[in-house]
Amino acid sequence: MKLKQKIAIGYIRAKFKMLTLVSKRLAAEKAFDLFCTPFMKSRIRTPTIFEEAELLDFELDGLKIKGFRWNHPQPHKVLILHGFGSAAHKFHQYISPLIEKGYEVLAFDAPAHGCSEGTRVNAMQYASMIETVINLYGPVQGFVAHSFGGIALSLAIEKMMPNEDISMVLIAPATETTTAVDAAFKLLQLKDAEVRREFDNIIFEKSGQPTEWFSIKRAMQNIKARVLWLHDEEDDITPVSDALQVKQENFPNIRFIITRGLGHRKIYGDLSIKKQVLEFL
Repeated sequence: MKLKQKIAIGYIRAKFKMLTLVSKRLAAEKAFDLFCTPFMKSRIRTPTIFEEAELLDFELDGLKIKGFRWNHPQPHKVLILHGFGSAAHKFHQYISPLIEKGYEVLAFDAPAHGCSEGTRVNAMQYASMIETVINLYGPVQGFVAHSFGGIALSLAIEKMMPNEDISMVLIAPATETTTAVDAAFKLLQLKDAEVRREFDNIIFEKSGQPTEWFSIKRAMQNIKARVLWLHDEEDDITPVSDALQVKQENFPNIRFIITRGLGHRKIYGDLSIKKQVLEFL
């Protein structure tokens, strides 16, 4: 962790200690805002392939969502979904090979990411974006989703019935929201149980669902699509332990590939991983 990051985290921790003394609810509200805010936004460095894209946009919850399309029109479409703090351009290496397979390729920046508007995003909003993309530019038969994009995709696909004819690639997906919240509270040194209860209450108030409902393991009960799940043993963002709990369920439609040494971000750029993704799609 860089010195600037350490200083910033130290300041935020001190701020939350004060907020907790003033109001548990206020501390929880500020923690939720922070949880949904991608402070480490990916820098926009446009790869050449993006200069060839057809630019798309639509409005979602009053925000302009920006996207890109290649090789339109084709009967088979693939949608690429990035993770938290990332952007569509991070997956540029998949676009040309998918075009070579004869696919139409779609990629969108989630709210508060890349070229899209907004300052915060949650899983339900990201899932709503995916549903809108499918309705406007679909049908979409194939998906490649990394990290936060994985849980958002799962929430969107489980609502699509039937979904047997879909192919999903989940790369280091954020499997359990409870795990992500636990990690955030640990980082912020928020140990007050009442603040955590209020945090969970906020999620329920906004979504009508408890925190544990936002789970790929739960969503997979309603997903019959072909799934390729890739996860690294050394992932320090979305722990492989959550993925292994899904693996233990022996879902017949999921094929797992567990790697070592690629971590959370190198995994989607690895040549061997990319080859397996392209073959699966």
